[in-house]
Amino acid sequence: MREHNISKTPKRVGVFDSGAGGLTVVKSLLEHKLFDEIIYYGDTARVPYGPKDPATITRYALEALEFFKNFDIDLMITACNSVSAHALPELRAKAEFDVYGVIEPGVLALKNADLPLSSHILILGTKATVGSGLYQRGIYELGFKHIEAVATSLFVPIVEEGIFGGEVLQSALKHYLGSVKQPDAIILGCTHFPLIAESICNFFPNRPLLIHSGEAIAEYLENNGCSRYGKRDSQLKIFASENPEGLKLIAKKWLFG
Repeated sequence: MREHNISKTPKRVGVFDSGAGGLTVVKSLLEHKLFDEIIYYGDTARVPYGPKDPATITRYALEALEFFKNFDIDLMITACNSVSAHALPELRAKAEFDVYGVIEPGVLALKNADLPLSSHILILGTKATVGSGLYQRGIYELGFKHIEAVATSLFVPIVEEGIFGGEVLQSALKHYLGSVKQPDAIILGCTHFPLIAESICNFFPNRPLLIHSGEAIAEYLENNGCSRYGKRDSQLKIFASENPEGLKLIAKKWLFG
């Protein structure tokens, strides 16, 4: 896990996601009040990223980087786990500001949870995230040996449709998790998944520890020097590659409803 102390207090952050899911990261950033302004960009025209190949994901991410250059941001967060898994080196090479992914903070959050190394850790994510093996390697390096990763790609369009419970979601849970051993902790390796976290937890007899990207990255930034005086509410601006008004309505419901 790479520790990186932030040299100056960033005032404006850009948050990038493949769609609406990254708003769960924005929610945590708003609660921690780390920034004066949050610029959110959802690539709603091309969601989901999970089934796409790494080269395509990287190309989309670099296009998002060009978008953020219009806003004089101090820091960028790739809320999308698929982008964090495949495009961070290219983004960091081309950006003039720090770029953070969400996988390393998620692994660190598991470390800080102080679970026994005999614990069963379940990783849920898209095909791109699970296929990268980054979560698995990071968790294995912590000393955990009982690690299971499941690509639950259908959860993304289900959440994008605003389905957070009911028969459709339960069928998807049974499809993906029906044969999975009771976990002690679940890494929610996609920004969409916190919105169905209760349904995921309730699927198992015993409630597992949940770790999700938003809280993990917010705590990571705060612990590495990203803080500001006064703790005023952050201003939020939302942009999208398609139907921005629709994304703003989702944000109003998810963040302030």
